[in-house]
Amino acid sequence: MQYFTALKMGEKRVKAAQELLTKYAGHAMPALALKDNKDNKWEPVGEENLYAVVKEQQGYMLALCDSKGIAKAIAQWFPEDSKNEIVARMKSEGNMQEYFGKLSLPI
Repeated sequence: MQYFTALKMGEKRVKAAQELLTKYAGHAMPALALKDNKDNKWEPVGEENLYAVVKEQQGYMLALCDSKGIAKAIAQWFPEDSKNEIVARMKSEGNMQEYFGKLSLPI
């Protein structure tokens, strides 16, 4: 796939994920639009939305990612009780599954 085509598709998926995460968390930032690969083939992030939780010293970060763990949108930093409420809503209202693998973040 051509770079520009993959980027445009990825940007649309990132925007949708950002809007979805904002719905649950109140705010979200865009993350990665392209899959990271070593063979110079450009691919957009996947369409699926799984949530991931990252615990850091500042609190919890929530991310929406594809099935390969490429983060499309992130929201940070939440205390544990807020994180639990947001995750519960994503599970019950959005029927989302948690991603447990290695997460690719834009840092």
